[in-house]
Formats: sequence, C-alpha cells, structure tokens
Amino acid sequence: MTIEVKPLNAIVYNQDKVNMSDVIAPPYDVILDDYRDELESRSQYNIVKLILANNSTDLADENNRYNVAFANYQKWLSENVLVKTDKPCILYLIQNYEKNSKKITRKGFIARNRIEDFESKNILPHEYTMGGPKADRLNLTKKCKANFSQVFLVYSDPQKQIESAIDYTQKPFIDVADDLGVQNIVYKIDDEKTLSLIEKVLSDKTCLIADGHHRYETAMNYRNEMRKTVSNPTGNEPWNYVMSYFTNLEDDLLIFPTHRIITRNIDTDELLGKVKKYYDVEEFAFSPETKAEAKAKLLEEIEKSSKERISMGLYLKNVDKFYLLKLRENVDSILEEYNVPDVLKTLDLIVLHKVIISKELGFTQEEQMAQDGILYIKQESEAFDMIDEGKANASFIMAYPKIQDIKRISEAGERMPQKSTYFYPKLLSGIVINPLE
Repeated sequence: MTIEVKPLNAIVYNQDKVNMSDVIAPPYDVILDDYRDELESRSQYNIVKLILANNSTDLADENNRYNVAFANYQKWLSENVLVKTDKPCILYLIQNYEKNSKKITRKGFIARNRIEDFESKNILPHEYTMGGPKADRLNLTKKCKANFSQVFLVYSDPQKQIESAIDYTQKPFIDVADDLGVQNIVYKIDDEKTLSLIEKVLSDKTCLIADGHHRYETAMNYRNEMRKTVSNPTGNEPWNYVMSYFTNLEDDLLIFPTHRIITRNIDTDELLGKVKKYYDVEEFAFSPETKAEAKAKLLEEIEKSSKERISMGLYLKNVDKFYLLKLRENVDSILEEYNVPDVLKTLDLIVLHKVIISKELGFTQEEQMAQDGILYIKQESEAFDMIDEGKANASFIMAYPKIQDIKRISEAGERMPQKSTYFYPKLLSGIVINPLE
C-alpha cells in the first residue's frame, strides 16, 4: 500500500493582473448556463473559459469548446496572466464556512499523486460514473494537456501530522471567498522539510475518492492513451500523475445527499401506492402558511429516522403534503431477487433505485445513467422548487450519507449508485493548474 505524492509544477494566476474573486469558479459539473455567463462577465480571465468554454462561431468543427479553451489557455500564459511558481510546491488549503449557524473549518492540501489503477486498492472509488462527462473531460485534457480542477481524496491520520506541521502565521498565498461565502485561504508550501513530511505521511495510506470520480477516471484514460505514444516511458512523465486535494477524514467532513427527481410523466397516486408496498408512510400536511414549518419538520425527521432504518422524504406534484418514508420490511427480503452484496443493503439509494425507480417505475439502467426522465439534484431547495414550479412530478429527498458507510463500501470493493454523495464545500477551480507536459 503506497500513495506517491509529489509537489506541483504549479501554474497560478498572476495576482498583480487579476483579482482572485473575479477568476475563480466552482467545479464545471455544478455550473449551469446562466451562472456560467455570470462568471464569464466578471473577468475575461475567469477559469470558466477554460473548464467550460463557449463554442466559437468562427471555428467549424464539433470540438469548438476545446479549441477555444486551448486558445484562451495559451493566450493567458503568453500575457503572464497565468504564471509558473518559482519552485515546485504543495498548496495547503483552509476552508472556513458555516452550516446551521456552526462555524466549520476543513483543512487539506493540493498536490500531484501517481495515478493508480483501482486494482491496486491504493485509491478506492465509492460510486459509479457516467460516460458523457468522462469523454468531455478527456477531450479537454487532450487538447490543453493540463488539470484545471482537483480530484478530492480522503485519507485517515488520527495524529494529524500534516495539520500540525503547517505554519499558520505565514502570509496566505491566496485568500478568497466563493459565492457561497466559503473563505478559501491558501498557503504555498515549498520547503523541503514540510514537503518530505507530506510525502511520508501519505506513503502508507489508502485514499478514498470523495469527489471527482470522472476527473480521476479521465486522468487514467489520458495516461493510458499517452503511454501508447511513447516508445520507452519512464513512469515519471507528468501524465502519470493527477492533481488532487487531500483531506484527513478525521477532520470536519460534511457530506450532502444527492436527491432523485422524477421528471417523467407519472401517476403520482399510483406512485404513492407503490411506495406504500415497501415503506411506512407518515404525512406532513401543510397550508401556504405552514409549508415552511412542515418542510423543516420533514427534514428533521428524515435525519432522525435514518439513524434507525432506511428513510427518505417524498414530495409529489399538486399534493399539499410531504411524506416521510421508512422502510417497513426486512431489507434482505426486499432485495433478495437483485443479488445485492450485503455491504450495500443498508443504503437508502440501493433500495430506491432497485425497487422503486427500476422495478415499480420502469426506468432502465441506461435511462438512469443518461438522466432520461430522472435527475440527480444536489441542492435540497431545488428538489422542492422543481415540484412547486411544475418542472417535476416527484422528488425523493435523501438522508445525509455517512463517511463510515462510504469507507466500508469502498474497502469491500463495491460502489454506490451514481451521484450518491455531495461533499461540501466544493473545491474551487482557478486556485492552481497542473500542467501535463
């Protein structure tokens, strides 16, 4: 068991030429069109013009956006808007945020790590991925030869050796707040003593992919393609590594669920009847005046009930009720026809996907992966709003996942359904770029 961590040959924004608040962005996969336009309007150098470039009308081929991203990247380098750091470095990242009026700090660092095949069990996935995003990210990587965003990895170190070694009195290299109010404080680490310590601490660890499965598998695919182009690879070429963010699971890790939204036209009364075959159902009726209170009560009860048995919420179109669903039967009997590994049987999403979404609603696996009639929504408020606005027919509101369950499943060699988890806060794009040549 070995994780090889190396400093970055980092490319960063020149802060003499840009304000960091104008050029950062969240990861590409949480940026919708309107927000993308807003980010681009803040600066001609916003990172969104690399990670999610608009097509250019003066370019004819179907890969316009990758050509545009490459052109922007090269232009910014030539203008010294993007510059290389003086020495290879690791960036230590502190994120301060609030949740439920509680102040939370998450610490970690950004570095390169050698790409490991999953068979090595040094780096473990925890959920399945979708083909479309991987093809998109691979095209961008091949064109620009760079990592613009990080894979999110977690490891366990109860002694917190790295956290204890950082000089928190030094002047931050970057200090910027994102649009959600998360303060991102970055220290540049380039002294040999601290770099060696970080490498040593990780050398005997197993890492779990918390977020960024598509980015990691893209890096694997890119490495495999590059191997074919080199007659005698050394194993130390830049494309053998991927840029990752590492955080200690003994630190404050907040994991949000990803909710399931049914947009296909369905009979909601019929759906409720099918749900009642498997779940005890508790109703929270509301009027316009009591809706907010009923919603808060539902969310509270989901979390309370999920500690004892599989539980989730349900909100149906044109129904002035919220429903709390609590699995009634023994999970083994419900899942016996599906050949589900024991380690997965306690997951709410497994029962939901196998029994309700697939069996009762008739969604094929292909439709679920393609989000055809079903959407995976991270924002809790959006899951409710889509019903209120008539954009969906049913929203399944999921309980918060537990890191212990994720770790247990990964170590058993199994994976959760696609879009199972949402680690918060998200990692910003624009903090650092990792060149692959």
